[in-house]
Amino acid sequence: MNDLNENWNQLCKWFENEFGMESDPNSILFIVGVQELGKGLQNFNKTQKVELIHVGVCSILLLQGYYQFSHRDEDGWPHFENIKKLPVLIGNEQDEFIKNALIAYFRPIIKFQKET
Repeated sequence: MNDLNENWNQLCKWFENEFGMESDPNSILFIVGVQELGKGLQNFNKTQKVELIHVGVCSILLLQGYYQFSHRDEDGWPHFENIKKLPVLIGNEQDEFIKNALIAYFRPIIKFQKET
């Protein structure tokens, strides 16, 4: 757990330096979704913001083998298929699961001090 906290703090610090905004899992998932959409930062409506967070979740869990890319729709939005059952998580386990997946997603960009 200590390694997770250290790596998470490092990711948050990098994110804040890179994007100039406070970071939490949802804001980082939003940025991942924007990146995966590939159209740059725009004025998104509330529904689109929720969809971008979903794209972010699918994108980070793709690396974990839970999703695979399916297609892009006529508007260019990526779609994914769930290919492996997600674990049942209780309490902080979901938060830790997402944080670990985000750390793995950013591992090629950030040299983390600890392996998780």
